[in-house]
Amino acid sequence: MFKLISFFKRNKEEKNVPPSSQLNGVDGVIPEHVAIIMDGNGRWAQKRNLPRVKGHYEGMKVVRKIARTASKLGVKTLTLYAFSTENWKRPKTEVEFLMKLPQEFLGTFLPELIEENVQVRLTGNKEQLPSYTTEAVLRAVEETKNNTGMVLNFALNYGSRDEIISAVKKISSDVLDNKVNKEEINEELFNRYLMTSDFKDPDLLIRTSGELRISNFMLWQIAYSELYFTDVLWPDFTEECLIDAVKEYQNRARRYGGI
Repeated sequence: MFKLISFFKRNKEEKNVPPSSQLNGVDGVIPEHVAIIMDGNGRWAQKRNLPRVKGHYEGMKVVRKIARTASKLGVKTLTLYAFSTENWKRPKTEVEFLMKLPQEFLGTFLPELIEENVQVRLTGNKEQLPSYTTEAVLRAVEETKNNTGMVLNFALNYGSRDEIISAVKKISSDVLDNKVNKEEINEELFNRYLMTSDFKDPDLLIRTSGELRISNFMLWQIAYSELYFTDVLWPDFTEECLIDAVKEYQNRARRYGGI
């Protein structure tokens, strides 16, 4: 198992975000909610003849840099697809490594998140997660709950179809219990039954690694999101890559079905 703590040591070079002139060059509307499908960790490692977990190790370092830059840009919510309901199909050793990353990452990064006024949130089904994973994330949620800056939302053991089916079941139950009239069911009401009910829908969805699919991620919520696909593998995704995605977003015309 790789030592995870060492790469969180704060030094001058790692602390730096992109030059202020580069950040200031991002003129225009900043997407309030950016969601990222962090893909390509395994391929990054395989290209270097390294074990797949080394790719996840490197990918976690990128989370820290991208969260800092997103906050600097003025993004209100950054949702990261960390582990899907389908990822349980992966080899047991890889799953175990992935389940330990939140504990190691937040155990070291939490003081910095508190210092930078970031609020941690969790979206996903907690019941299947190991207790040490859940405890680490919920501790971070609790200790940052009063922060008023960017929300760093981890989608962990999350699957959109599972979320939608769960919402339908809850609405059906409330209809049967006369808590909801079926005539009242509309998009606004349905949103309140989703795991993301507290969040604005993503304005920008980024997927790394060159794959051109959504992979069961926020299917309802991204109905009108701007989609941005890049060939860059997640461990190679830099602050500049995020800035490029935001600039591309700013060049899009969002008409929501209008003219």
